[in-house]
Amino acid sequence: MIHLEHVNLVVRDINASLAFYQAAFPHWTVRGGGEGTWYGKPRNWIHFGDDYQYLAFNDDGEADNRDLTGHQVGLAHFAFVTHDLDGVVSRLAQAGFEVDKEGAIDPYRRNVYFIDPDGFEVEFVEYLTDHPSKRNSYEMR
Repeated sequence: MIHLEHVNLVVRDINASLAFYQAAFPHWTVRGGGEGTWYGKPRNWIHFGDDYQYLAFNDDGEADNRDLTGHQVGLAHFAFVTHDLDGVVSRLAQAGFEVDKEGAIDPYRRNVYFIDPDGFEVEFVEYLTDHPSKRNSYEMR
């Protein structure tokens, strides 16, 4: 079996990133961190997550993220499954982050997209069924 362990994000400000992700994942903690260099440039880094999955943040980001409305090569978005989409949206709103766009209307899932402080698009999805063929339906609705 293979599963995703972590995503490593280059950011401008670790604390700004933490404000977003701590609101989304209140049960996660900073697992560790330190200082180092990456190709001659100093940077701080942390791992934020639980015992099994985490996000790595490195604060040596210099430029804006890719234009999410454009066609540049790069990360489009990444997604997390939740059992309480309303709770995630509420916590992020309380932390000052608004839904960027709503997902498509679907009888078997609800989803929303946020933009984090460094311009990464983050999707949160709540499945309304445990039936795989309904959760993973690709029919146009």
